[in-house]
Amino acid sequence: MSLTTPHEKVQKLQRALYTKAKVEPDYRFYSLTDKIWRKDVLQEAYRHCRENKGSAGVDNETFERIESDGLEAWLGKLAEELQAGYYRPQPLKRVWIPKAHGGQRPLGIPVVRDRVAQMAATLVLMPIFEADFPRNQYGFRPKLDAKMAVRKVHHHVVRHGRTEVVDADLKDYFNSIPHSALMKSVARRIADGRMLSLIKSWLESPVIESTREGQKRSTSARDSHRGTPQGGVISPLLANIYFRRFLKAWERTELEQRGRACVVNYADDYVICCYPGYAKQALQQMQRFMEKLGLSVNQEKTRSVRLPEGAFEFLGYRFGRYYSPEGKPYIGTRPGRKALKRVLQSIHEETARNTTWDSQEYRVRRINAIIRGWAGYFNQGPVLKAYAIIERYACDRVRRWLVIKHKQRGTKGYRRYPDKYLHEALGLIQLPTQKADLSRAKV
Repeated sequence: MSLTTPHEKVQKLQRALYTKAKVEPDYRFYSLTDKIWRKDVLQEAYRHCRENKGSAGVDNETFERIESDGLEAWLGKLAEELQAGYYRPQPLKRVWIPKAHGGQRPLGIPVVRDRVAQMAATLVLMPIFEADFPRNQYGFRPKLDAKMAVRKVHHHVVRHGRTEVVDADLKDYFNSIPHSALMKSVARRIADGRMLSLIKSWLESPVIESTREGQKRSTSARDSHRGTPQGGVISPLLANIYFRRFLKAWERTELEQRGRACVVNYADDYVICCYPGYAKQALQQMQRFMEKLGLSVNQEKTRSVRLPEGAFEFLGYRFGRYYSPEGKPYIGTRPGRKALKRVLQSIHEETARNTTWDSQEYRVRRINAIIRGWAGYFNQGPVLKAYAIIERYACDRVRRWLVIKHKQRGTKGYRRYPDKYLHEALGLIQLPTQKADLSRAKV
């Protein structure tokens, strides 16, 4: 989540907060709430939320409706509520999304009003905590991304020989963060009582879920005193703030200080890259730290791997042994099977029968966006085989979609819609097919 903003006044505010926090690591900020109801900050917060889109919350209010009724008045009312102190968040809307490893993940969708308020707070708080985040924490930070974390792991393994890796997994990290310990982590930097109360109110928001029996209301976060809602705008920042406690504790271990075991973290994903012989010790130390933090390590999915004999996946990439065209072995990365399966599933969903009422131009644009985004991220290591699978599948699915759309019975569409037609006439994206094409490919 990048929070770079073109608004000059907001940039100036963020630079001032970051500089103060960086220069004085023990400084606590006493006056911040008045910053979030500033007109320029709320405007920027709304712009970010608008760009992120997202569905409506429990009140069914949309961005289009807000702008139709008058955005300036809407922002003015929100500023008034925040300033007067009678702002209260509305319940979250529960939705379920598929998890990469099976099952479903619960999301709590705030109403637009609460999204904008949380984004305004994030714009103000992010630069303060950004000054504190360690170098090996890559998730949801400006100018950092998942591929940087992947390259860092590759650097540890290949350049420095840390070929024993603890592939770690936490049980439901976002929903397990203890509120009391999290608020202490926030209060280490924030002394503004009204800001702390706002954050606590977002953490304790009830959830409403529509079921066959009607609406079901849950107050599990407030009752259990745990969790930061996935779907909340401020949740990634709060999750980073809490995970920092583990990373700072790890920095003080002999394993880290002697370079024997180094952590690379992105959101709730992390691995520990170790010199041979230290993975067992690193795993035990990590488990002790997580227990003290009130978090649970998933024992079934957490394991130690020795490269190049073994392999593991991190942020969609598979680390393991590969061979050059000359047959020379090396440790490298390629897109993981689960990541490939997910993009094929996305293409499948975009070409389902219930989408045939769309224009073919619109449908191809949607598929191109999926493929372009996937290939833009998975462009390291031997990727051509994966690209070929994706392109073949996309062509077959679009052909099938066209046949169904135009009610053409008894044909699979190969003659009527050859690859050349799909790429040249419809504009379906073409991925590189040779290694020489990768560096100049505009996917």
